[in-house]
Amino acid sequence: MATTTITEVPVSTFDMAGIYKPWEVDGKFYGDGREVALLEYIYNHPELDQMRGNPQKVLGAMDSFARSVTGLINVGQTKGAVVRSIIAQRKPKVILELGGYCGYSAIMFSNAIREVGGVKYFSVEKSPLFAAVASSLIDLAGLRDVVRVVVGTGAEGTHRLHDEGALPHPVDMAFFDHFKPAYTADLKLCERLGLVGKGTVLVGDNMIVPGNPLYLDWVRSSVAEKREKDKVAEEKGNPNLIYSSRSIPSWEPSGQEDAMEITECLGIEA
Repeated sequence: MATTTITEVPVSTFDMAGIYKPWEVDGKFYGDGREVALLEYIYNHPELDQMRGNPQKVLGAMDSFARSVTGLINVGQTKGAVVRSIIAQRKPKVILELGGYCGYSAIMFSNAIREVGGVKYFSVEKSPLFAAVASSLIDLAGLRDVVRVVVGTGAEGTHRLHDEGALPHPVDMAFFDHFKPAYTADLKLCERLGLVGKGTVLVGDNMIVPGNPLYLDWVRSSVAEKREKDKVAEEKGNPNLIYSSRSIPSWEPSGQEDAMEITECLGIEA
């Protein structure tokens, strides 16, 4: 993995022609049958054979479903371009994702690491149903050898992979896109387990929609500030890690303005 500072990310613009249908349907944003409907839509698609082994075509079909049938809580093409630019610069061998949903980000980002010589993408998803949908679409995209889907909360999946020795110490990159109140606790868990170290890149999604002030407070604090916070915190991290963090404006596929927090670990302070 290269450890050069991330210097370039795409200027974020949103094409309204590609906007998803609203996420909220009868008060629900997911888990109302739309994920199974997505799977049926794709496996009954007239271009199914062309999708086999083609990640871009699978992603395109997922986008088409979300634009024409029901909105999906995918990372989308605009935010995806930001993360893919980081992958192209840093060339991570291994990425840990917390929050896999239907596999959109796993397909996009695992294909990106494969293109730069990466070897493994671990996607942790709490819902067994969503994980099953993701696994089927990842297989369709021809990425079964690169992606491993793990069922569990962010903490459960991280612990399991750590205990198995599946993750390098530190990991090259981690993508947080799961239960928003768990971001900070799960990052601190990764810190305690030695999964964050010099060269690790952390990407936190949804910094505006819905927002995550506790996560931002931690990754933007100095070592001295984090040491003070850690004294009274229930969930302990490793405050000695030196972070450089910045906000990258972007857009949800629903057309809502949002931001991603890109954090680089520069080392550890004694």
